[in-house]
Amino acid sequence: MALLSPDIPLSSTRTLRHDIDSIAMPPAAMGFALAAFLMFSCLDAGAKWLVTGGYAVLFVAWVRFAVQGIVLFVVYRGWRNARLWRMENRLLQTVRGLLLPAMTVFNFLALRHLQLAETVSVLLATPILVTILAGPLLGEWAGPRRWAAILVGFAGVLLVVRPGTEMFDLPVVFILAAMTCNGFYFILTRKLAARETPESLIFYSCLFAIVIFAPFAFTEGVAPAELLDVAVFVVVGLAGMVGHMALIRASRLADASKVSPFQYSQVIWMAAFGFFIFGDLPDLWTVAGTLVICASGLYLMNRERQIRRKRRAPA
Repeated sequence: MALLSPDIPLSSTRTLRHDIDSIAMPPAAMGFALAAFLMFSCLDAGAKWLVTGGYAVLFVAWVRFAVQGIVLFVVYRGWRNARLWRMENRLLQTVRGLLLPAMTVFNFLALRHLQLAETVSVLLATPILVTILAGPLLGEWAGPRRWAAILVGFAGVLLVVRPGTEMFDLPVVFILAAMTCNGFYFILTRKLAARETPESLIFYSCLFAIVIFAPFAFTEGVAPAELLDVAVFVVVGLAGMVGHMALIRASRLADASKVSPFQYSQVIWMAAFGFFIFGDLPDLWTVAGTLVICASGLYLMNRERQIRRKRRAPA
């Protein structure tokens, strides 16, 4: 569910002082990155199993965040760790804390009807949206090459959602809304990462979701009757937590620009889960659009990495 992970920049204050871009990516970082996006794929596959099985979307979302929030509170020792509760910019922290729950709900609503491969294809366009938003919101304006890549990526999204056809229905609107929330969430994380603590940035997103979804969880929630459903709820609750931890670990071992491309491994995981669990096979339009989106996103990441290198060269 978490594609272009907003938590990658959290490691920026802990990276080594020498130029990490000049060395190869450590195998351990690669392993953590692959494991992280495998966990995010497990989260989406588990959520699809539950919401298509009749469980309320808001209840599944609440369980997902409640488990992660409890584990974070214990891991970070929230009863005595002031960094977990620190909030320098309350307004932006609040807005950011509302975006992740919104993204999760829209994603789960889309998963009720769309294939895993279809949802991940659209969500993988988040880097394209972030590049567009970074100009007016962060002052990081894209040049002609990146705008060309943005247009190509947008064409890939059109191939997947196919407006004007039967494919373009309410679930597609949901997944586009999820991508939009994810893009703004990432932008706000980049804006807040320099002032807020990494612990608070992760924790408050869970806390807001737990509070907001609690009334719906208690009114619409149903205790799972099957042992398999219990196991899937556990997977949904823990996969997001383990995935974020693995991603942060990978980001401490390697530069974020090297970790980010591994998010495209989710295409493989989601297609595999969709086929083996739900019997879904993406059509040629989805495959073609996904390839175009991935190519555009990888180019944008590489281009931004080159720009950062040029800016650091005089120093």
